[in-house]
Amino acid sequence: MDIVNQLVATGQFTIVKQPLGFIKILQWVFAIFAFSTCGSYSGMFKMSVECKNRTESSLNIEVEFEYPFRLHQVYFDAPTCKGESPERLFLLGDYSSSAEFFVTIGVFSFLYSMAALAVYVFCLEKYRENNKGAQIDFGITCVFTFMWLVSAAAWAKGLSDVKTATDPEQVISLISACKQEENRCREIHDPVVSGLNTSVVFGFLNLILWGGNLWFVFKETGWLAAFTQYPPPSQEKQPAPESFGQPAGYGQEGYSQEDPYAGSQGGYQPDYGQQQGGGYEDVSQTTWRTIEAERG
Repeated sequence: MDIVNQLVATGQFTIVKQPLGFIKILQWVFAIFAFSTCGSYSGMFKMSVECKNRTESSLNIEVEFEYPFRLHQVYFDAPTCKGESPERLFLLGDYSSSAEFFVTIGVFSFLYSMAALAVYVFCLEKYRENNKGAQIDFGITCVFTFMWLVSAAAWAKGLSDVKTATDPEQVISLISACKQEENRCREIHDPVVSGLNTSVVFGFLNLILWGGNLWFVFKETGWLAAFTQYPPPSQEKQPAPESFGQPAGYGQEGYSQEDPYAGSQGGYQPDYGQQQGGGYEDVSQTTWRTIEAERG
C-alpha cells in the first residue's frame, strides 16, 4: 500500500483531464470492447430435414461455430433419406485470418494505450524531454491508426462472408436429401450475430479515436514550430528626432518651404509697425552728426 500511495502522490493525474490523456482512456476502453466482442463469440443455427419416410427425418440439426471462424472445420450430420447412415457435411470457408488480425490489433492497442497512459501520468517530464518520447508516440499512433483501418475493413468483409456461410438457407443447399422434391428442409433458427456487428462498429470507432489522437500527439512533438511562420517585424517610419534648439513647428508637413514662417506660431516674427516709429529717425540723426563732425 505504501508503494501505491507513493505512486499516486508522484503522479500527474491532471493529464487525464486533457485531450492527450483522456483519448488514451477511450482507446483503452474501446479496444477492450473491440477484441472481446469478436474473440468471445460463439453462435449456433438450427435446421430440420423431413424425409418422405418420417422415421429417417432429423427435425433438429444444430450447427455451432465460434471464433476464429474456421468454418471448414465445422461439421454436422444430416440424413440422406435413403435408408443409409447420415452423411457428414462441413461448412465452407476459413475466415480466421481477418478475425485473428482484428483481435490482435485490439489486444496490442489495449496494451499500448495502458502503457502510454502510465507514461503520461508518472513520466510526463521525461516524455516531453527533447520531444523524443512524443515523436516515438506519434509514430506508433500512426501505425495503429493504419492498422485499425486495415483490420476493421478486413473484418467487416470477413464478417459478411461468415454471415453468408452460416446462413441456414445456404447450408441447406449442401444437404443432398434437400435436393429431392419429396423431402422438406427448412431453417428453424438463424445465428445471432449482433455481437459481431458490434465488434465491427468498435473497430471503426477505434480508427476514429486513433486518427483524432494524431493531432494532439503531433502538438507534443515540437514539429509544429517548424511550420509556424511569424509575421515580419513592423517597418513603420519613425519620426526624426528634433534638433537641439529647433523652434517648435519647424519642418512640419503642410507648411511651404518658400515661407518657413507661414503658420508658425513659435517662430521669429518681427514687429515692423514698432520700428517704423522713432527707431529710424534716431539712426538718421546720429549719422548726420557723425558726418558733420568729420567735416569740422
